Amino acid sequence: MSKGTVVLAYSGGLDTSCILVWLKEQGYDVIAFLANIGQDEDFAAARKKAEKLGAKKVFIEDLRSEFVEDFIWPAVQANAVYEDRYLLGTAVARPCIGRSQVAIARREGAQFVSHGATGKGNDQIRFELTCYALYPEVKIIAPWRVPEFYNRFKGRIDLMDYAQKHGIPVPVTPQAPWSMDANLMHISYESGILENPKSNAPADLYLMTKNPEESPNTPDVLEIEFSKGVPVKVTNVKESTSKDSPLDIFSYLNEIGGKHGVGRIDIVENRFIGMKSRGIYETPGGTILLQAHLDIETFTMDKEVRRIKQGLGIKFAELVYNGFWYSPECDFVRHCIDKSQENVEGKVQLSVFKGQVYIMGRESPKSLYNEELVSMDVQGDYDPCDASGFIKINAVRLREHHRLQGLSSVKK
Repeated sequence: MSKGTVVLAYSGGLDTSCILVWLKEQGYDVIAFLANIGQDEDFAAARKKAEKLGAKKVFIEDLRSEFVEDFIWPAVQANAVYEDRYLLGTAVARPCIGRSQVAIARREGAQFVSHGATGKGNDQIRFELTCYALYPEVKIIAPWRVPEFYNRFKGRIDLMDYAQKHGIPVPVTPQAPWSMDANLMHISYESGILENPKSNAPADLYLMTKNPEESPNTPDVLEIEFSKGVPVKVTNVKESTSKDSPLDIFSYLNEIGGKHGVGRIDIVENRFIGMKSRGIYETPGGTILLQAHLDIETFTMDKEVRRIKQGLGIKFAELVYNGFWYSPECDFVRHCIDKSQENVEGKVQLSVFKGQVYIMGRESPKSLYNEELVSMDVQGDYDPCDASGFIKINAVRLREHHRLQGLSSVKK
């Protein structure tokens, strides 16, 4: 008798293939769910494999457009960067995948969901907080936290042995000595030989971007048009070609950024669960958009609003990294950021070349830049004498502080 139906977040790889069979061994009916979020995957082969392994049903959902519009675009509006460097490519993908997984579980009347995330990482938290938020009564099976599972499978060799015994197709090509996760926004690399933070990444590790040293000697000049803080059009100025749908825009920026080696970082970050980890990321399109959006935002946004919004962007990045996309506080922060973007519109011209993004110019009907006011050659509607009072008022606090500290005279 079946213990119930479980929707498994299935990748087609060794781990989740073994988990699928193991769940069946435990008496569950398994529905395999595979999300297409832009990774390089043979989805037809993955479907056949899941069916062969005994999946009751297989759902392959193309989530690429909603991934861009519902998850990447809010991150762009926020200038979301975790710990000053990580553009959150994995973190923004998890709530997208989890939302679809929960929708399938509800539709199919499944009482359980399952995933292949490890017990030490962030992804288990991101997946499960999403599932509990959107399907409060769901039960979660996390095999890598079940003693009967992780004591049985202590490494890849144990998984390979289990696969061979149960007719699970095993990889015929040697596995790279690191773990990789890919989606439309980025590719991340960690574990294996990368766990030594001192060791340099092998030259053949990067799949999404060219080595900047080997990239073209001629830059691509792009014009990116924004409306309410999100890109609505990208034009290659030299080629006079353009893209205007969200998925096409982001894919094209990935292509150009990858061609020029943009968006590589090698960092040690703080996981939510309490340990530090080393990660290598390549985020070509996201890196171009971050630079372009920062520029048009500063051009069109009030200084004090932007200062508050900067703090909200940092908070948003932390919430997303930690798995709280569907929390009330993240919803509130997103609404505030969205409000701040009402006048963030216009065009930014930039050059992409040898691993770098160079801003060249910008224009906007909502610009707060007053050329006459700021000009050194035209006085405009500004009296320089007013600056004296402004400076003296701001100096009151400083003079009092140093007077009371006994530092009113400069030591020689």
